[in-house]
Amino acid sequence: MSVYVGNLSYDVTEDNLNAVFAEYGSVKRVQLPVDRDTGRLRGFGFVEMSSDAEEEAAIEALDGAEWMGRDLKVNKAKPRENNRGSFGGNRGGYGGRNRY
Repeated sequence: MSVYVGNLSYDVTEDNLNAVFAEYGSVKRVQLPVDRDTGRLRGFGFVEMSSDAEEEAAIEALDGAEWMGRDLKVNKAKPRENNRGSFGGNRGGYGGRNRY
């Protein structure tokens, strides 16, 4: 599993995030998603650590902590939901309007 880190500064780097989380254990991977249109960081990231205990220690210490001028939101990452392939939900064609 991994840790979600929200409300990040747009100036953060993977190395910055790695250094902060390394204080609580071994960091396996850091991901900082980028907006595909602008190329700008999206303001959140994911950190994968070696054990659940290390992740819990980081969450406990960093959730709500002020870092780089922002209050971090840190918690267990939730599995990604597949929102693709649907055109506005299960309304049927033409936006769900009956055509009589």
